[in-house]
Amino acid sequence: MPIIINLDVMMAKRKMSLNELSEKINLTLSNLSNLKTGKAKAIRFSTLDAICKTLDCQPGDILEFKE
Repeated sequence: MPIIINLDVMMAKRKMSLNELSEKINLTLSNLSNLKTGKAKAIRFSTLDAICKTLDCQPGDILEFKE
């Protein structure tokens, strides 16, 4: 898939664990883990919004397109 998820990079920059982010955005740990590892096939804008607000970043910091 040409879309790369850089969630782990942003979490490391913010020194935030997967458990902490999961609690703050009210998303199950398994769903967030699937997103982080690239196993998720879709993401809701509301989820992306919550992640960006919590990590103080832009959607482009998390999602990247590579051919």
